[in-house]
Amino acid sequence: MLRNPIHLRLEKLEGWQHLTFMACLCERMYPNYQKFCLETHFGDPAVYRRILDLIWETLLVKDAKVDFDSQLEKLVEAIPYTDDCSIYGVYPAIDACRALGEAIHSRLSGGDLEHAIAISEISVDTVAMLEMSHAGKEMTAEELKVLPAIAEEWDIQWEIFRLLSSYEERDSDLIKGLRSDLREAAVSNIGINLIQ
Repeated sequence: MLRNPIHLRLEKLEGWQHLTFMACLCERMYPNYQKFCLETHFGDPAVYRRILDLIWETLLVKDAKVDFDSQLEKLVEAIPYTDDCSIYGVYPAIDACRALGEAIHSRLSGGDLEHAIAISEISVDTVAMLEMSHAGKEMTAEELKVLPAIAEEWDIQWEIFRLLSSYEERDSDLIKGLRSDLREAAVSNIGINLIQ
């Protein structure tokens, strides 16, 4: 498990900042899920997109009412199984779903910090697994943390954290800006381009 000081610093954030952080990381994992669905004809990537859009909506629309129990059911049905698939892309797709599941659970439980940390770890693990797959061997946390792809993932997470921590009050322009920046970048945590 790759740890980072960001996990301690996240404690200082408010609930809306935690949720925005989670939504940002899910946004960065969405292309992994989308590409897998399109390549394998598994499921519909629009299911993931709709659930993530509802999470953004709760950040931007005061008193937005979302039935997250039913969204969780939809997500569970949209998770691919490794048994049914021989391509590597199934793993990043599952990780994307696990991350979105954490974000939904944060809405159901009201606990934000542990879910924000979990999504941070899932996103880094997706990158680490791909790096080990390319290298054809297991690597220690020490070996992994010096890799450029891992460093870049942490850098992006820190960048999102720093932006969020510079605001004391919920700021819809900040939230919309982060959402549109990540959508326009259209690149996942492992370099998959979003198919527009």
